[in-house]
Amino acid sequence: MDQPRRVDLTESAGDLLRKLAAVHGPVMFHQSGGCCDGSAPMCYPLGEFKIGERDVHLGDLAVDGVGAVPVWMSGPQFEYWRHTHLTIDVVPGRGSGFSLEAPEGVRFLIRSRLFSDEESAALNGPPG
Repeated sequence: MDQPRRVDLTESAGDLLRKLAAVHGPVMFHQSGGCCDGSAPMCYPLGEFKIGERDVHLGDLAVDGVGAVPVWMSGPQFEYWRHTHLTIDVVPGRGSGFSLEAPEGVRFLIRSRLFSDEESAALNGPPG
């Protein structure tokens, strides 16, 4: 079995990332789990959000025309989400003023599903 991915994105989220990267250059995501839209993935110009030593790199999204888009999550938030596959999507509505998509009238959000037992074991080790 190939190593499962922790994070993916929808086609519409990829379209928005291409638009944002054309204006802002390379981008990244971070999800803190704190207040102020903390449950929403925040999109920043690459390197403009300081990654903490407890933050977890969930993976890099391969976005045609943009390249790799790293996705990070705070360590405490990751402990809650470690058994879920995350998909970054985009929906109408205003998100946080700190995230790059805010002026576009849309916001990124996370859709999730639990990993299968096999996926979870491959990513997190056997239950114990």
